[in-house]
Order: sequence, then C-alpha cells, then structure tokens
Amino acid sequence: MGPGIRSRATVALVLVTAIWGSTFFLIKGAVAAYDPVDFLAIRFAIAALIMGALFHRRLRGLGRRAWRDGLVLGFVYGLAQVAQTWGLRITDASISGFVTGTYVIITPLLMWLLWRRPIGRGMWAAVILAFAGLAVLSLTGFSADAGALITLVSAIIYAVHIILLEKPSQRMDATALATIQIFGIALTCGILAIPGGIELPASGEVWGAILYTAVIAGIVTMTLQTWAQGHLSPTRTAVIMTLEPVFASTFAVLFSDESLTARLLLGGALILAAMVVGVLTDTPGEDPASGGPGTGAPRGAASAGDAPITEEADPPGRPPGRDAPEPAV
Repeated sequence: MGPGIRSRATVALVLVTAIWGSTFFLIKGAVAAYDPVDFLAIRFAIAALIMGALFHRRLRGLGRRAWRDGLVLGFVYGLAQVAQTWGLRITDASISGFVTGTYVIITPLLMWLLWRRPIGRGMWAAVILAFAGLAVLSLTGFSADAGALITLVSAIIYAVHIILLEKPSQRMDATALATIQIFGIALTCGILAIPGGIELPASGEVWGAILYTAVIAGIVTMTLQTWAQGHLSPTRTAVIMTLEPVFASTFAVLFSDESLTARLLLGGALILAAMVVGVLTDTPGEDPASGGPGTGAPRGAASAGDAPITEEADPPGRPPGRDAPEPAV
C-alpha cells in the first residue's frame, strides 16, 4: 500500500473526529430533555432509510457472510452508542470525554490480551501521549459515578468495534459495509427503545440534532471510517481518533461560553504529538492491508470508488452460501 492512500485515509479519519466533536454539545443538549434511546432510535432509523435508498444497488449480490459481519458490527456499535449517550446524560462532560477516550488504550490492550498481537514501542508511546492529552484536556475531577462507569463500558465496546471492523473493511466495499452497519445500529437501538415506547420529539432543536447526527455524524462518518480503516491499523485508527476531544473543545469555545485555556492548549498539543508519533511509527507489520508482518502483500482493501465487492467464490467442497468458520468478525 502506497503512502498516498494511507495519507488520504488519515485525513478521512481526522474529518470523522471533527464531525464527532461537533456533535458533543448538540447531543448533550438534546438528551437533557429527551430520552437518549429514543433519540438514537430515530436518528439511526433515518440514517438507515437514507442509506438504503441511496446505496441499495451496492447490496445486491452480497452473501450471508457480508450481512452477518455488517449486522454484528452494527449491533456492537449500537450498544456503544446507547451506553455513551446514557453516560453523557448523567455525568459531567469532562468525565465523559476522558472515559470515552480510553478506547485508545483499550484497543491495543485487547489485541494483545486476546490475540497476542504485538504493538511497537513507538505506537505505545503514541498511546501514552494520547492518554495524557485526554487527561489534561478533559479531566477536571473524576469520581466513579454511574455515568462514568456506563461510559467506560461504551469505550470498551468502541474498542471492540474498531478491532472487529478491520477484516471486513478490507474485503468488502466500504459503502455496502457502512450501509449494513447502519441497518444493524438502527435495529439495535429500535429494539432497545421498544419497551418504553418511542415518542417523537416536540422540540425543533432536538429534531435538528437528530437530522445532523443521522446524516453527517451517521452516514458520512460511518462510510469514511469504514473505508479508512481498510487502509490503517486499528491502533493507528484509535490514536487518530483521539483528536475528537480537541475538536469538541474547539466547537465548545466557538459556540458556547467556554474559553481558550492553557489546559486546552496543552491537551491539544499532546494529542497532536500522539497523532504524529503514531503516524510516523506505524510499521508495515501493523498494516492490516499487508499479507503478514513485513510482507507488504496486498489483501484487496476496497476504496470508496471501487465497484461493489461481493462474497468470495465458494471453494470446491463447500456448499453454496456457507462460510468457513472464523475466529472473529
């Protein structure tokens, strides 16, 4: 994989984090007066309808494996969204931002614990810098309240999603995979919202937040992240995503009563340093698009402009439509 495609993937993920950062104060205000699960159910139902209408042709010819992978990923991401939004509603924004950002640490730890996947010293240094930056930027006081614990659960689930997304994002068309994931998220949030009944919001402000997060922070970010991670390692992805609180703080300064402080400048500088170190020290051995450590053999990562990638042909002896068992999605 050439440096050009990896650079574009990095820029795409930076854009994703900027969009996520722009939603923080919007969602915080919306769920203060509206049920968080109802908010998510309507948000992702709209996103699913739009993506289904726009990209239904890309879903043709996909087999059970593609639908299974996409729906499982959507289920995992949906659970993370629910946990994070509930946590955001009942805990301070500074604590929520810090705890959510711990997925930067959790991602490489899970890869090492579950699969003994090695992480280079340079990338570990980037993870430590990112962790320090998140602490400086977001932590003004921490207590193990219910909201913090729920948010920690969401961080763990986000880390699982980042890891599980790696292989499907390499073998599937990015738009098709993102669409199926949105279906899975909508289904998950809808099921979780059914017991209490789904009520439509009465506030125009809430509707505005729903539409923005459904289209821009839902469709656009899911598609960009899915495409970009086909060209980047999970750890590098997590390090780049630590820019989210930087953007969140920037939007808070621009559109609310927060001011530019030394803490904001120091935290942002540490996170930017983590990104630079992570980008410069990410080796071919960590590259998910390589055939193995140091081989550089391409494994068919799809770009956004590629034709839809359907399921691999069934090898001799395997019944049509049946997939070989895999250890992970």
